[in-house]
Amino acid sequence: MEPSKNSTIGEVVIIDDTPANLRLLASLLGDRGYQVRPFPSGKLALAGLERCHPDLILLDIQMPQMDGYEVCQTLKSQPKTRDIPVIFISALSEALDKVKAFSCGGVDYITKPFQAEEVIARVATHVELHHLQQQLQSQNTYQASQLIEQNQKLQEMNQELLDQYRLVKEAQLHLVQTEKMATLGNLIAGVAHEVNNPLGCINANLQIAQDYIAELLDFIQLSQKIDLPPESDLAHRLNEFELGFIQDDLPQLLDSILRSTKTIRDISDSLRVFSRVENEQRKSCFNIHSGLDSTLLILRYRLKANNQRPAIRVIKEYGAISDIECFPGKLNQVFMNILANAIDAFDESNLGLSYSDIDANPNQIMIRTMFINGTRLQIEIQDNGPGMSEPLQAKVFSQGFTTKEVGKGTGLGLAIARQIVEVEHGGSIQLDSIEGKGSTFTICLPIL
Repeated sequence: MEPSKNSTIGEVVIIDDTPANLRLLASLLGDRGYQVRPFPSGKLALAGLERCHPDLILLDIQMPQMDGYEVCQTLKSQPKTRDIPVIFISALSEALDKVKAFSCGGVDYITKPFQAEEVIARVATHVELHHLQQQLQSQNTYQASQLIEQNQKLQEMNQELLDQYRLVKEAQLHLVQTEKMATLGNLIAGVAHEVNNPLGCINANLQIAQDYIAELLDFIQLSQKIDLPPESDLAHRLNEFELGFIQDDLPQLLDSILRSTKTIRDISDSLRVFSRVENEQRKSCFNIHSGLDSTLLILRYRLKANNQRPAIRVIKEYGAISDIECFPGKLNQVFMNILANAIDAFDESNLGLSYSDIDANPNQIMIRTMFINGTRLQIEIQDNGPGMSEPLQAKVFSQGFTTKEVGKGTGLGLAIARQIVEVEHGGSIQLDSIEGKGSTFTICLPIL
């Protein structure tokens, strides 16, 4: 059955050095609706193909200057023409000639003299195959473009989800921090208030008691000068009364009580300084040294000596610094997390060591403060504990990461510390640690 003109119409290039063959093939294909471009040599054809892109090439083999094999090899070596199907049409009928033609890239082989219907059928088949291949490539290109576009959209969506996840984690961390500080601050403020009330009463009454006792002692001293019958009970009691000792000891006892009340008041004030829940919505001027001292006072019970180890030494090298604008309660929380972690690390590393072993190389925390170039306040908290490996150092500020046993650590302390320092204060916090030698946390805060 003769192929339909509409389904097989296309552009065909004929390359043959015999004019009669060119005219015959051009007429045969032109009558069937093909657009034909004849070339009498391979070189002319290659030059002409720079300006057109046919659907098929009919190529003779035996031609002067450049034979059909060379032409085909050249066509297949160039990106613009490599996909154009080539049908060899030649008088050479040996099997080796045909094999060579196919190995050069030909898709079919027609032997001269040819039959018109055979040429038409083969041309129609390969033109249609070429059209189908172009459609398939176009679809593949479109689908590849769609896939690339969808992949880009998926990457954008994934990045958006990652950004949202990061924001949620930051919001969650901020919420935990806020709730923790609010709860701790309210608790400390309540305790301080409850302590201050009876403490104020004790302190005021002690002042009055001192006056009363002084008057009583004066009265007793005067009573001893009265001549009383030796056998009277009053004389007997006055003789037994050690007035001199009481006069020396009682003022010291009262002074000791007053000093103790002052210590309790100092602790109460330190608790209030540490919590600083008031005005935490805005920055206020704050002396970093008072924050560090209040934190150390709260942790004093953990720093003291016990049955297992000597006291943890705290060395303070405070520089000449002025107050800075900050969130005091939040910075105190940073100091608390770092110092408490250092004490925890000491407790873990001391396991299995004797008291004398620890005393020979005592646990020590050093705190340094200084101004750097007049633009930053630097706080260093250094311990001589067990230190950390590099992989652990890379994770310490990650939310949820902890080296402590289950139930002893939340993995939020240093993550919250980093957010407080870097996000809320625009500063930086860095850890430098060497296994077996200790760790140093360096906090830098901008001076506004």
